[in-house]
Amino acid sequence: MISEPKHASEPSYLEYKGKHKGILAWILSTDHKRIGLLYLYTIMSFFVVGATLGLLMKLELIAPGKTIMEAQMYNVTFTLHGIIMIFVIVIPGLPAVFGNFFLPIMIGAKDVAFPRLNLLSWWVYIAGIILVLIALFTGDGPPDTGWTFYAPYSFKTAGNMLPAVFGAFVLGFSSILTGLNFIVTIHRMRAPGMRWLKMPIFPWTLYGTAWIQLLATPIIGITLLMVAGERLFNIGFFDPALGGDPILYQHLFWIYSHPAVYIMILPAMGAISEIIPTFARKEIFGYKFVVGSTLAIAFVGYFVWGHHMFTSGMSGTALFAFSILTFLVAIPSAIKVFNWISTLYKGSIRMETPLYWALSFIFVFMIGGLSGLMQGAVAINVHVHDTHFIVAHFHFIVFGGTGFAFFGAMHYWFPKIWGRMYDAAWANTGWIIFFIGFLSLYGPMFYLGLQGMPRRYYDYDESFHGGNILSSLGAIIMIAGAMVIIVNLIRSARKGAPAVADPWGGRGLEWKIPSPPPLENFDEIPVIK
Repeated sequence: MISEPKHASEPSYLEYKGKHKGILAWILSTDHKRIGLLYLYTIMSFFVVGATLGLLMKLELIAPGKTIMEAQMYNVTFTLHGIIMIFVIVIPGLPAVFGNFFLPIMIGAKDVAFPRLNLLSWWVYIAGIILVLIALFTGDGPPDTGWTFYAPYSFKTAGNMLPAVFGAFVLGFSSILTGLNFIVTIHRMRAPGMRWLKMPIFPWTLYGTAWIQLLATPIIGITLLMVAGERLFNIGFFDPALGGDPILYQHLFWIYSHPAVYIMILPAMGAISEIIPTFARKEIFGYKFVVGSTLAIAFVGYFVWGHHMFTSGMSGTALFAFSILTFLVAIPSAIKVFNWISTLYKGSIRMETPLYWALSFIFVFMIGGLSGLMQGAVAINVHVHDTHFIVAHFHFIVFGGTGFAFFGAMHYWFPKIWGRMYDAAWANTGWIIFFIGFLSLYGPMFYLGLQGMPRRYYDYDESFHGGNILSSLGAIIMIAGAMVIIVNLIRSARKGAPAVADPWGGRGLEWKIPSPPPLENFDEIPVIK
């Protein structure tokens, strides 16, 4: 039970006028809610760019041979698509936007522990993006290595890699600052009476994510600096001609990048764990198991990077160990799916747009998870490694999981953020178009991969033509759905009907304050009884 928080005397954070005016009132604000929206506006702007690049790739692959671009431009396109989607959108995504906006409110705090550091993390994030953009327009051409920057190509290509590598390094530093801020906020600023096992699930997932950001991200930062050292000074970390080992790069890269998958997916699971109980009119089933599985995913996720390298020449012992660990990490994810479905069982379900996104998240996440579990089996992994099967699995987890949860969270918390309701009919229309397009785009890739079509290739054999036509048409459908969703949200934020404080009948602290929230959330910190 929560004491009724006092909030009537403060203006909305959207209405507050400080010493700065106009755009400066936003980019110099230390209010966690405005910083969350700065991340949102930046991420959605680059989502449009990244999705457009992805569409161009699928238009190129709609038929064998050249369609709309040359091979080198295709390499540049999928590199930029990967860098933007992974480093600029998916990794910061839910933590930076909804974590910044709602974490303090959900634990009964007036702001994060370090507001100025929070603003600095956004500025560092923008600096990283600028460095990546510089790589496009300087040097001997844009980066063309793919988002993984695999050695030795990343330090031998003529493409302008240094700004892109430094940009990814700076973006990682922003992630570290955000994780540090969240850990201290959760430890030190929970409302009186909010013990650890009374904390909502979404803050728990942010907590697990923050530890991954803090402990794993420095590894990729060091690795990217080593790549820069190779290009600038020929040190020989990864160059076989100088005594280096390119396999070392893969180990270092995936030691970070597999935990990074959980930076992407844990907050998504947290958002789904808030949406489903609200619209099922029930407490989440097995709260302690959901919390425990969150921490288990964060912990075990550090030890499974080797399944990305089954074809690189590991010993039999290493193959066995990484295979077992890959199967083990699936268990806590399965616990979450079981608990979500159990929460819905016999619930007084209210069908609204956020729940549609949550249910479709469970569907695509199970497909992505089961296809990922297959990668733990060495025999299957060797067969489908570096094929379109991996592309399909990766997008079902990263884009299907994180993307569906992001849009679900956006529709769930939209009335709270802007104080207005969106048009539900258009929102549902956009969801069903997007869902159909997503399955049509990535579903055929499983078949193409099993038939042997390699990933990252500019051209392909005629036998793969049918699957690629369906996949490319799916991309067009999905982009159309995304446009409907985004336009509806933008229009509703400006002209939607006013929202009440709690339009969904939610149970958390965020639904106990006005919409949009006051400047400091609460006049007096609430007490959890």
